[in-house]
Amino acid sequence: MAVGRRGALVRALLAGIEAGRSATPITSCPYPSNDLRRLVWVRGYAKARALPQSSM
Repeated sequence: MAVGRRGALVRALLAGIEAGRSATPITSCPYPSNDLRRLVWVRGYAKARALPQSSM
């Protein structure tokens, strides 16, 4: 993978993490559905969001 491509993926991950931490709607992802950066952004978003507390 080219360094530029890796950098773009890292930036997408960090942007997704920031969006998740700030509770930005997941629908605000700036990347199209056929772009690998979208997958990375959503994974970062999910990683940053807290899991709901279990009532068990």
